[in-house]
Amino acid sequence: MKYTKEHEWLRVEGDLVVVGITEHAATQLGDVVFIELPEIETVVAEGDEVAVIESVKAASDISAPMDGEIVAVNEKLVDKPGLVNDDPMAAWFFKMKVDDLSVLDDFMDEDEYQDLIG
Repeated sequence: MKYTKEHEWLRVEGDLVVVGITEHAATQLGDVVFIELPEIETVVAEGDEVAVIESVKAASDISAPMDGEIVAVNEKLVDKPGLVNDDPMAAWFFKMKVDDLSVLDDFMDEDEYQDLIG
């Protein structure tokens, strides 16, 4: 697992990168009430707004952590956005195909992320 400063987690599955939000982010947001996911086959650049998550406290954007193509989305979250609160590490948002998985080396590991949220 890798982590971004924007509180996203990244997990490699084969040649794909799975993206979700961390438990810390889910706790900060509170009860999630709405999620808008990206379209499959959307080509994104690092930093592009990819998804929207709304809670009782705030609305937040989820950005693409790297350049790539959205190849899958977690449709369960559309009908049951609260799954993010139940288990943020299991409630992934989208999967990306990236050209070079070595870009993950630029992200934080678990210890570095824990230091960030300290």
